[in-house]
Amino acid sequence: MSKSGTLSAGRPSATRNKAATLASLADEASMKRVNFQLSAALHTKLKVYAASHGKTITEILTDYVEQLPEA
Repeated sequence: MSKSGTLSAGRPSATRNKAATLASLADEASMKRVNFQLSAALHTKLKVYAASHGKTITEILTDYVEQLPEA
């Protein structure tokens, strides 16, 4: 058996460019995840609203938050 395959043991991240990895982390640091509970009925209502407007729930909520006045 020859070892001409491209698979190798070890961590894939060990061979990546560290500068590129740090840069990609810096881009993600500007984003925050928001997580909250919503009743099944309200979730369905939100999902139907988003679908009927051709948007995702994330887009609907982001648009809403962007329209809030500055505190």
